[in-house]
Amino acid sequence: MKVIILGASGMVGQGVLRECLLDPEVETVLAIGRTAILQQHQKLLEIVRQDLSDISAIEGKLSGYDACFFCLGVSAVGMNEEAYRRVTYDLTISVAGTLARLNPAMTFIYVSGAGTDSSGRGRVMWARVKGQTENALLQMPFQAVTMFRPAYIQPLHGIRTKTKWYGAVYAMMGPLYPVWKLLFPKYVTTTECLGRAMLNVAKRGAPQSVLENQDINNICRDGS
Repeated sequence: MKVIILGASGMVGQGVLRECLLDPEVETVLAIGRTAILQQHQKLLEIVRQDLSDISAIEGKLSGYDACFFCLGVSAVGMNEEAYRRVTYDLTISVAGTLARLNPAMTFIYVSGAGTDSSGRGRVMWARVKGQTENALLQMPFQAVTMFRPAYIQPLHGIRTKTKWYGAVYAMMGPLYPVWKLLFPKYVTTTECLGRAMLNVAKRGAPQSVLENQDINNICRDGS
């Protein structure tokens, strides 16, 4: 397999990158993002671009891939809807449109989040915009499109979030992860499990187009 990861320097992206580099079935990983990932591996190629809203300049490097793991995302805290929509909906749909044209046989996996509003019309701004993004992606001419909606994600293997206040939350919650896992197994996962589930779906498909946290854990454990 040849795969593309958008946002490989973020916490979720680091998780799926790790699983891809460990998997012997993955031949090439192309990481595209705004920040260099500062990692070297014989499978790994990297493109760093500050503006990802238009990737036409790198189209020549984007053909021949089997899957895309779209892990780019920002917190909606402190953002108005216009700004959040620009970096969540507009950027995602622009990148996906280019990849669908160049790789129609591709599986496209989008990391959304628990609580996303599938109607795209709810009162919670971030959930509404995420839902609209999911719905637009599901209409695109890829071979398959799957939405991942993780809830609480516990970082493992030295992986860290780049968002400062998330980091504070993880520092507080991390030691209690075994308790959360025991009490709320449907609502917690790990970067390892999430990355493994994404790779399993890229290889074998998913049972449905939208995967909630429990579905992710099942696919991580059992395959799709």
